[in-house]
Amino acid sequence: MAHAEYQRDPCPYRILDDLGGGFAMGTVGGSLFHALRGYRNSPKGQRMSGMVSAVKMRGQAYGTGFAMWAGTFSTFDCVFMYYRGKEDPWNAIGAGAVTGAVLAARSGPAAMATNAVVGAIILGVMEGAALMMNKMASDSSRPVMPELPQVPVSLNSPKPAPALD
Repeated sequence: MAHAEYQRDPCPYRILDDLGGGFAMGTVGGSLFHALRGYRNSPKGQRMSGMVSAVKMRGQAYGTGFAMWAGTFSTFDCVFMYYRGKEDPWNAIGAGAVTGAVLAARSGPAAMATNAVVGAIILGVMEGAALMMNKMASDSSRPVMPELPQVPVSLNSPKPAPALD
């Protein structure tokens, strides 16, 4: 059963879209995190300059990490979709596992295996939650047949015609 809660771009464009989205999301989140951290760790008279300095030094690093993860995930998702010939949650779960393994390749086989399992579990939970939300949304928008008003039957009404077999 293929599910799509919204129409997605075709694969080569999807990878680029996910790269940009991952970079933007990571940069915004990393900048907020480092702004708070720079503010908290700076002396009282230099808090604003400490915030700006921390964001300039490390804010984009989160964006790069998120972009690497999103691009790798999206690439493997497209590869699985191409070879399997369908788009379903198993592609995302497999792509999460392979992405976790590939991004941990420099740490050795044990880290690759651990990150593959963690990636598959995280994407499995996310896909399961998406399927449950889709099911709840589709159940709530299902048309319901209205109840017909009860018409009192009078004693003088004609008998119904016999059914022809």
